[in-house]
Amino acid sequence: MKKIVSLLILGSVIASPAIAGGSVEKGKMLFANGGTRLGVVYKVTADGSAQIIFEGKLVTVPGATISDTAGRLETSLTKNQLT
Repeated sequence: MKKIVSLLILGSVIASPAIAGGSVEKGKMLFANGGTRLGVVYKVTADGSAQIIFEGKLVTVPGATISDTAGRLETSLTKNQLT
C-alpha cells in the first residue's frame, strides 16, 4: 500500500510543471524582465510554458524562462523579445 501511495505522489509531482520554487498557474499575471506587465496566463502547456494573449496574439513563453519571485511570475525575456 505504501508503494502505491508513493507512486501516486511521485506521478503527481512529475506531471505538474514546477518552476523555480513555484508553479505557473492559469490566471496569474506574467511580468517581463524589468517589471512590465505582459498578460494573464491563459493556459499552461504540458512542458510548463505559459500561454498569454499579448498584443492581440496568443504567445507561448518558455517555462525555462519563467521564475516565481515572491509569488510573482517573471520571465527573463523582455517585452521586445516576445514580439
